[in-house]
Amino acid sequence: MRRAAESRYTRILLAAALSACALAAAAKSSDRNQPMDVSAAHTDAILTDDGDAKLSGDVVISQGSLNVHADDATVMRKDGDIDEVILTGSPAILSQVNDNGEKMTARADKIVYTLRTDLIVMTGNVVVNQPRGNLRGEMIKYDLSTGRLDGGGGGGRISMRILPKNVKPAGDN
Repeated sequence: MRRAAESRYTRILLAAALSACALAAAAKSSDRNQPMDVSAAHTDAILTDDGDAKLSGDVVISQGSLNVHADDATVMRKDGDIDEVILTGSPAILSQVNDNGEKMTARADKIVYTLRTDLIVMTGNVVVNQPRGNLRGEMIKYDLSTGRLDGGGGGGRISMRILPKNVKPAGDN
């Protein structure tokens, strides 16, 4: 019985961690329906409706075209639902292909996804690369429901490179 509860909770935990990685609004829509694979050196979880689950040591999550690599992941539950997911690393890395076949990669020291507000906050050496350009800064907020990016502030600057529509990035053939 305990093993079944742990397995159920692990599936919920991993689904939440994966949800945190849906950084781009244009992420591949079929990825959510694919099997999810998760591995980590260690898991520490409380099997209740209100509890935290921690994955540590080379956390790897993959589902369809989505790939996540982090040193640690923490998933917090409230009233039986996933409330927040935190990924940390040196850096934590997310990559995903959108429905147009374009790959997006995001790197940050810390990525926090709050499900109730659909907000992702990336802090520390943030770099987001997409085929048409990149975005860098120390703090970037991304609202999944609106697609709005908010960055900088607190003395940190944001830098962007936006390529013309018909120009391929250097190195592409």
